[in-house]
Amino acid sequence: MTPAPKMDKIPILPRRSKLNILSILAVVAGLYIAAAYLTNAAPDRIINGLPQIINFVFGNLIPPNWGYYDTVASSLLETWNIALLATTLSVIFCLPIAFLSASNVNPSSILYNAVRFFMNVLRTIPDLVLAVIFVGLVGLGAMAGVYALFFFSVGILAKLISETIESIDPDPLEAIRSTGGNTLQVIWYGVMPQVLPHYISYSLYVLEINVRASVVLGFVGAGGVGLILNQQLNFFNYGNVSLIIIMTFVVVTLIDMVSIRLRERIV
Repeated sequence: MTPAPKMDKIPILPRRSKLNILSILAVVAGLYIAAAYLTNAAPDRIINGLPQIINFVFGNLIPPNWGYYDTVASSLLETWNIALLATTLSVIFCLPIAFLSASNVNPSSILYNAVRFFMNVLRTIPDLVLAVIFVGLVGLGAMAGVYALFFFSVGILAKLISETIESIDPDPLEAIRSTGGNTLQVIWYGVMPQVLPHYISYSLYVLEINVRASVVLGFVGAGGVGLILNQQLNFFNYGNVSLIIIMTFVVVTLIDMVSIRLRERIV
């Protein structure tokens, strides 16, 4: 019985591809090393700081001041209202922008590119910067937070939904157009049934983001529980700070859990 002929070994990747991958990995590793060096980020600093953290937690934050409960509860309710109102408005106003940002719905390339450019610019502005701007325009309080989160959420939702629209099955759209359907009919009967589950899921996801973001926006005066957290930190009332952190963690966790369960059922 003659032995089977030997096959030449074929490399999994060409030599040039291996060199390219190694070069990319080397550049990425160099960027991480440079970032760690320039920011003076070292694990030993965290380890050396653990005793101070433990002393601060057990010496200042514990026990919480449970008598501050009513104030924290009302501020958390305001935080929820800010996030809910901003999300609701953004969910409504993002739809026409998303349709204009979808190439398979908007036939005008000029309008399409103009809307996409505007939304790209809007998404580059951080929510904290938006909050500072609206605090200067409308003053301290919840209204500045609503405006900031509204524009922040519109940018996110319009981007996500427009990409979902562009990836839908084009056959129903062409069928409606071939029977003489106008753009509104194409959107209502061809687009919305396909994107509705994702639309609801994205809306709930943005609500989660806004609840957490509204806490941070309070540090620049945009209302909510972040405002009193900043005040109590400045006054060194660490018992109140501890209660704010605990209650905020519990509320945000519950909202996230409910939202995740709803999104799992929808999609």
